[in-house]
Amino acid sequence: MNPAEPNDGKPRANRAKVVLVCEIRQGTRPWKEAKLEDLSETGFRIGWLPNCRMDTPLRIRIPGMQLLSAHIRWQDQGSVGCQFTEPLHPAVFDHIARSARNA
Repeated sequence: MNPAEPNDGKPRANRAKVVLVCEIRQGTRPWKEAKLEDLSETGFRIGWLPNCRMDTPLRIRIPGMQLLSAHIRWQDQGSVGCQFTEPLHPAVFDHIARSARNA
């Protein structure tokens, strides 16, 4: 079970393995490049994000998309799991997943 998505009996959101370079900003810190490795309508997983804080929202810029807001839900040694403030529309999720596969 992914800690970002509780087991509450509801079906988990569609999930896509992706490899996209995006930009992340937490608070007033500078933008940093990060590798988006996993995506669902409700959240995402990125590779290493140094000095991230669980209590501070972040912004993510996915190429070709508007600026999105998210909260960190879990971290481990090599990844950070985040939940979007507002879930992606299914068509937006499909577009990003298709774009990542064709890149």
